[in-house]
Amino acid sequence: MTSRLVMLVAGGTGGHVFPAEALAAELAARGDRLVLVTDQRGGVYGGILKGIETHRIRAGGLAGKGLGASLNSGVQLAHGTWQSRSLLKRLAPGVVVGFGGYASVPTMLAAVFGGYRTAIHEQNAVLGRANRLLAPWVARIATSFENSSGLPAQASGKTVHTGMPVRPSIAAMRERSYPALTGDGPINLLILGGSQGARMTSEVVPHAVGLLAGEWRERLRIVQQCRPEDLDRANATYRRLGVKAELAAFFRDVPERLSQAHLLICRAGASTVAEATAVGRPAILVPYPHAIDNHQTRNAHAVDEAGGGWLMPEEAFTAESLAARLDALFSLPATLQKAAAAARAGGRPDAARRLADMVLEMLPNGQTGVSRRAA
Repeated sequence: MTSRLVMLVAGGTGGHVFPAEALAAELAARGDRLVLVTDQRGGVYGGILKGIETHRIRAGGLAGKGLGASLNSGVQLAHGTWQSRSLLKRLAPGVVVGFGGYASVPTMLAAVFGGYRTAIHEQNAVLGRANRLLAPWVARIATSFENSSGLPAQASGKTVHTGMPVRPSIAAMRERSYPALTGDGPINLLILGGSQGARMTSEVVPHAVGLLAGEWRERLRIVQQCRPEDLDRANATYRRLGVKAELAAFFRDVPERLSQAHLLICRAGASTVAEATAVGRPAILVPYPHAIDNHQTRNAHAVDEAGGGWLMPEEAFTAESLAARLDALFSLPATLQKAAAAARAGGRPDAARRLADMVLEMLPNGQTGVSRRAA
């Protein structure tokens, strides 16, 4: 097969990197050549991205916090776009795929106005600022959610619902059935904090567990992510309550833990939502209230409306309200099973394959090099 060059454009945050890494793995397995473009502040990548030719360009935030910051961002954007223009001419990719974030803007703008085939992938239920800027101009828009807001009026003919790619280790857990929840058996509760949630859950969840009836506490098996500074305090609370709990700042076997969970408590970031639905596990979703454009709330609403989980705004996420919700769910295991089925129905474990199919359809057959944007 003739090798074709695909340029991936992503910043350093996990939400943008995970789908880029998943697409890279899928395309590499099909024999396509890859190159990664990121900004100068991007971290060191792992996995397949570690071995891909990488170029770093300048990029500035889209929304400065003052005149000076805005001017500096404008200068960085112009410089990054010029750098990208030269890079595109030299590498001549067949298609350029952006994954959102301000780091993607210079290269994607240079690709759009340079006449290259272009596509973007949106991880959340509402388009981020970078992707909203680019959406009217690119040839294809891949969405993680079936109903996404912020799309331009002319997007109907170029939008493809691919889903949010998940790690192969997560997708492999999809065939594991929802664990049976018997009348007196253990109840597996998984709490994942994430970078913006560990403190919130470390404070609320142990207190809520203390408000539960003794029969529930005896059956609970808790696996909880905590900040290092919260571990001792949370552990002490669970020991005092006589609850079996395993706490850590980081778990390396999240796929396995997720497959065993009867219920997940977590934030509503795109990656977390995609992983929960890919495996088919119900979740209590507590959106990070300061997320840009409140996108985590939109993500949680999508899951809630599909019946795969329950949205709890952070202001309502108190020990008392969480204890009441847990008591209701544990008392009606059929409700958890139904939500698990709904979550699984909404999952897209084949999202990486679907995204790769979309990208390859844009490439000229057996050709490399510059090509005009698809209409």
